[in-house]
Amino acid sequence: MHDHHVLLADAESATRRLARRGFAFDPEPLRDLSSRRVAAIKTGDDLRAQSKQVAAEVQRQAKAGGDIEGLKALARDLKEKIKESETEVAQLQAELREVLLGIPNFPLDEIPDGFSEEEARELRTWGEVPKFDFEPKDHVDLAEAMGIFDFGRATKLAGPRFAVGRSAGARLERGLVNFLLDLHTQQHGYEEFSVPHLVNAPTMTGTGQLPKFEEDLFKTSVGDRALYLIPTAEVPLTNFYANEILDRRQLPLAFTTHTPCYRSEAGSYGRDTRGILRLHQFAKVEMVRLCEAGQALAELEKMVGHAEACLQKLGLAYRVVVLAAGDTGFSSEITYDLEVWLPSQDRYREISSCSSCNTFQARRANIRTTDADGNRQFVATLNGSGLPIGRTVAAILEQGQQEDGSVVMPEALVPYLGFSRIQPDGKTV
Repeated sequence: MHDHHVLLADAESATRRLARRGFAFDPEPLRDLSSRRVAAIKTGDDLRAQSKQVAAEVQRQAKAGGDIEGLKALARDLKEKIKESETEVAQLQAELREVLLGIPNFPLDEIPDGFSEEEARELRTWGEVPKFDFEPKDHVDLAEAMGIFDFGRATKLAGPRFAVGRSAGARLERGLVNFLLDLHTQQHGYEEFSVPHLVNAPTMTGTGQLPKFEEDLFKTSVGDRALYLIPTAEVPLTNFYANEILDRRQLPLAFTTHTPCYRSEAGSYGRDTRGILRLHQFAKVEMVRLCEAGQALAELEKMVGHAEACLQKLGLAYRVVVLAAGDTGFSSEITYDLEVWLPSQDRYREISSCSSCNTFQARRANIRTTDADGNRQFVATLNGSGLPIGRTVAAILEQGQQEDGSVVMPEALVPYLGFSRIQPDGKTV
């Protein structure tokens, strides 16, 4: 969320910057709300000052034996007007917040223009794209032939966009989770968390899912209590210190966790309907960092390096791109995507997004720290996938496939799996 004073101080710049991401910012309604709020606050302050004067006059007249009935009536009238003023201020403040909650973060000036993945700028590639002497299969054909994933029965259980892992497939998912968590906690300095998978509306608001993206969320209601299934562990991890003031000596903080993620995928029907690339429920190991605002971009580079290390240790060919302004997420000022090579599609596909939100989320969630002079400042928040389990499994299957239908496992995973190859019949060796 933005500080409305900043938006209005240079409305022309704000309009230009937000237009880069396709958001039409009209400063006038915001300016009107802000002016009315200021006026209402001043009216309330004036009424309170007048009320104090009347109260003092009541005491003086009472001591002098004067008639105070008229003054008491005036005091009651002022008290009622003060209540009305406070109600008006609260209403205007709520309206102002509602407007601000719908305005996305500013994209950094240095990221490319554009509104689609085609306009992302490639920064680097890593690894050799695998070449095959045969027509490579996609992960669905491989997994179903080996019997390690069952998409048909998953649809029977829950409908489309679900998957069931079994035998070596389930072991591969579990081993991958443990490998990633060990890597982040033992080598990258992240603290591991176990977090709720259901959160309340203020928590969803803090990271920007509400109110704008409610249609993308799964919501539950029991009695008068409504909770949301998390679309990513970024939500509980980032909001962990909501409405708190952190000691700057604690920063930066680095958190990781493994959770299921739940997304309705509203608006994406027809895209990646086959396999495990875009499911309603999928598992992910998430990374979140909190730091001082001036360190956000340096911390982002660290996080991208940690996500890259995961892919490198798994031996998966990938590239890194910086997204165009119009393709950058609502809360983000800059996003790096790591895209892994999928042989069946003959292209790179997104496997991890790492973003700096700077103070945008912290202002919504009210997460602050103190600077060197003791002044309170909002922290910067960053988040990244490190990694999603399903998409990583798809890449392992496709890049490691052999002509006989077997799949060779990445060497780094073997100690976690207890096998180095999945045979065409699903057995392991």
